[in-house]
Amino acid sequence: MEKTSSPFKNKKVLLTAGVILAVILLAVAYILFRNTYGKVKIDNSTIQAPTITISPSTSGKVQEIDVKEGQTVEAGDTLAVIGSETLRADTDGLIISAIDLTGSTVNAGTQLIEMIRPVNLRVAGSIDEDKGLNDIRVGQVVSFTVDALSGKTFWGYVDEVSPSAATSTFSFSTSTERTTQHFTIYAKFDSTTYPEIKNGMSAKMVVYTKTH
Repeated sequence: MEKTSSPFKNKKVLLTAGVILAVILLAVAYILFRNTYGKVKIDNSTIQAPTITISPSTSGKVQEIDVKEGQTVEAGDTLAVIGSETLRADTDGLIISAIDLTGSTVNAGTQLIEMIRPVNLRVAGSIDEDKGLNDIRVGQVVSFTVDALSGKTFWGYVDEVSPSAATSTFSFSTSTERTTQHFTIYAKFDSTTYPEIKNGMSAKMVVYTKTH
């Protein structure tokens, strides 16, 4: 004699399966919440420092360029001689660009050399205005990874939030869509602790908004 399933038993199985599914969904939702709550991710980030531009104050013939890209200099070192003017480093730093125009005549203000101070290296990240910008404050803890240094996590803090959008260009149309503006978040870190981090490296940043 063929046995038939009890409607009550089938209902109990479906109810049990529904409870298990609900628990799984709640667990997944909790994990997602824990991984995102109080965090703002900024994937479009770069390691950079303010650039110091070296230029002659008067026009003249380039007698010599005494530095090259990648060279470290100390305050007072000779960088170039233009006419009778000697250009010297005002601070310790790293040369990131040097145009050898020896023998050419250049005008006052012509950019010949660019340098940075490695101690001023920061992580600069671009964030959409609607992706958590309002939750970010100076002083909040930041973790970041560097593409060239996989497997390592570095730490710092929010040093500056740009007061205006990265672009001031506005476009108007009859569409209801508005252009999303981008702002720059700067995070400071101890470059002496992380000497392997170099200017220009690509990075990803996470700001912990509940830390301040």
